[in-house]
Amino acid sequence: MTRISLAQKLHVPPATDPWGKALRRAGLVYILSRLFVIMGAAVAVAAQAVVDRTNDVVPANGLSGLAAILDSWDGHWYLEVARRGYPHHIMPNVTYFVSDARAAFFPMYPRLVHYIDLIFPGGPVSVALAINVLLGAMLVFLVGYLCRDIYDTKTAEKAMILLALFPGSFVLSMAYSEGLMLTIAALCFVALRKKQWFIAGVLAAMATATRPNGVALVAACAVASLIAIRNDKEWKSIIAPTISPLGFIGFMWFLRLHTGENFAWFRVQTEAWKEGTSFGATAVQRTVDFFLHPVSSPTSVLTAASVFAMVIAIVMARKYRLNMIYWTYSGVVLALMLIPATVTARPRFLFTAFPLFFPVARALRDDDNKWWPLVIMVMVGGLVTVTGIYGVRGAIP
Repeated sequence: MTRISLAQKLHVPPATDPWGKALRRAGLVYILSRLFVIMGAAVAVAAQAVVDRTNDVVPANGLSGLAAILDSWDGHWYLEVARRGYPHHIMPNVTYFVSDARAAFFPMYPRLVHYIDLIFPGGPVSVALAINVLLGAMLVFLVGYLCRDIYDTKTAEKAMILLALFPGSFVLSMAYSEGLMLTIAALCFVALRKKQWFIAGVLAAMATATRPNGVALVAACAVASLIAIRNDKEWKSIIAPTISPLGFIGFMWFLRLHTGENFAWFRVQTEAWKEGTSFGATAVQRTVDFFLHPVSSPTSVLTAASVFAMVIAIVMARKYRLNMIYWTYSGVVLALMLIPATVTARPRFLFTAFPLFFPVARALRDDDNKWWPLVIMVMVGGLVTVTGIYGVRGAIP
C-alpha cells in the first residue's frame, strides 16, 4: 500500500469536492474577518482623531493610525525585541514604562520578525503584521484538517469559520505571538496523531519558546505519550514530552546568561506587570460586576463574555467527547487564563484553546442552520467591537 505523505493529505482539493468547497468558504470568511478587524481599528483611529483635534493636535493619517492600533499593547514590546533584542541588564524595580520590560516577552515571534525584516523591505511593523495574516490563514486550514479528522467535513467548515470570526482572532491581525504559537500547536497535534514523536516534541518546544501558555503542549505531549504506552507499549513516545519544554527552559537559561540574573523573566513579570495569582477569583469578581453594573466597565463585559463562552465550550466538549489530548491542552490554557489576578478571562486567551472550537462546531453541525446565522452575527459584531475597545485602550487585551 502506498503511504500518503502529510503534504499530500494537506493539499487543497478542487471546488467540486466537499472538502475543497469548505476550504474555499472558510478562506473567504477569513479574508472578511481581517476586514472586520480593520473596521474595528478604524473606529479606534477615528475616536483618537476626535481627541487629537480637541487638543489641537494633528491626528495621524489613515494608514499610520491603523498601524499604531495594530502594533499596540503587547505588539509594542514584541517589536522592541525585534528591533533591539533583549537587555543585558534589567534595572531594579523595573516598570512597564521602561524598555527593560521587554525581557518579559518570549523570543520566537520577535526574532522571526527580525530576521525576515533583514530580507524583505517594509520595516518590522509591516513584517510582523504580514506574518500573522499568513499564519492565521494556515491556522484556519489546520483547524479544519484536525476537526475533519475527528468529526466530518461539515463540522470542520463550521470550526474554521468560528475560529476566523471569534472575537479573540483579532490577534491574527496584530503584532502578537498567538498566530505563530497556535500554528505550531496545530502542527504539533498533526504530528501527535501521526505518532511522529520527535517532530511533535520539536514543535512543542518551539511553542514553549513563543508564548508562556505554550507549555500546555508539554502536558498534551505527555498525555499522548501515556496513551501510546498504555495502548501500544510505544515507549519511544516519551521523546515528545521530554523535548517539549526545552523552548521555555532555553529562554529562561538565555536570560540568565544574557542578564546575569537568575529568574529574570519572573521578576519582570512581577514588577513591571504587577501580576499575581487569584486562581479564578478575578474572573468571578468581574463576571459578577458585569451582572450588577452591565455597562460600567468594558473589562467586566469582556470577562463575563469570555467566561460564558468558556462554559459553553466545556459543556460541548463533554457532550461530544473531545479527545483527551485536546482536553489536556485546552484545560492547561484555560487554567493559565484564570490563575492571574490582573488579566484574567479574555477573548484572546480563550481563542488560544482552539480545540474547543471543534465540539462547538459539532453542536452547530446538525441544527439545520437554526442558530448559525445568529452565531455569525454575534461573532462579527464581537470581533469589530473587541478590536475597537482595545484600539481605544478601553480594556487590557
